[in-house]
Amino acid sequence: MYEAHQYARTEGDAVRCSLCAHRCTIAEGKHGICGVRINRGGTLYAANFARVAAEAVDPIEKKPLFHFLPGTLSYSLGGVGCNFRCRHCQNWHISQASLDAMPLMEISPERGVERALASGSASIAWTYNEPTIWHEYALEMGALAREQGLGTVYVTNGYATEEALDELAPMLNAFRVDIKAFSDDFYRKICRARLQPVLDATLAAHERGMHIETVTLVIPGLNDSEDEMRALITWVLDNLGPDTPMHFTRFHPDYKMTDRNPTPLPLLEKIYTMARDLGVRYPYLGNVPPGPYENTYCPACGALLIERFGFSSRIVGLDRDRCTKCGERIAVVRSV
Repeated sequence: MYEAHQYARTEGDAVRCSLCAHRCTIAEGKHGICGVRINRGGTLYAANFARVAAEAVDPIEKKPLFHFLPGTLSYSLGGVGCNFRCRHCQNWHISQASLDAMPLMEISPERGVERALASGSASIAWTYNEPTIWHEYALEMGALAREQGLGTVYVTNGYATEEALDELAPMLNAFRVDIKAFSDDFYRKICRARLQPVLDATLAAHERGMHIETVTLVIPGLNDSEDEMRALITWVLDNLGPDTPMHFTRFHPDYKMTDRNPTPLPLLEKIYTMARDLGVRYPYLGNVPPGPYENTYCPACGALLIERFGFSSRIVGLDRDRCTKCGERIAVVRSV
């Protein structure tokens, strides 16, 4: 096993992990909430280093990232474990699995970069389960990826500590973060976590120059009130700025939350309109039938810039980062 970063020894053989906001105190022979950081004799080990449950080459739009290297492929890796316990998790079969519960591939950081380059991908994404708990693996692979001109992406629940983000900042380009609700009660009951650390980490990633896009899965009756959506949108505008892409996605029943209906499309359309009216320049809807809510439009003249259909995209009105119709600068990362 690989010795972990981000921990300190405490009394006896116990250690305190500082990787995520749970800041677990871990006794000898035990593991943290994530299930993959294990204390052996007062040394914390990342037992998940280079152990891969899922490997794919995805369109970057699947993350979803709409303003980071649009139209490119992303070499995507997932492991097992998570520091959340979301009742509606759509990848629960790996996020809630233990390291010995399923066969895992071993892909070294060097081999991962080789495979990314061979696939024609423009980036590497750590995704499918929570990348924060894969810190050491992503850190090593990401540093090698950046040397080869690849972009780097976290698809994250945003529970990393500021110390962890400081270590990641030199290599991590994009921080695609779920803001699951704008209610601490939701986070505590549905995810067994808290809201404020997610907001703190998202702001810290923004301050460190990472590209940010937010995703909120809108669940009927739990996080879909007009007041809550308005508060979330206002927070993003005030702290991340109006150029931050915000994705509002449709819920479908899964895992331990099969008692609720899918999100009504009119509700999502209402949230989309609210976001536009409040000043978000790039709102999007996800998990909806193909249509205008997935496209990117110029916020100045309304011209179509990027047309999307499912996970495919076509750049139709951009010259690098400028609208070809009016010359407006568009908040999009075309190269790293």
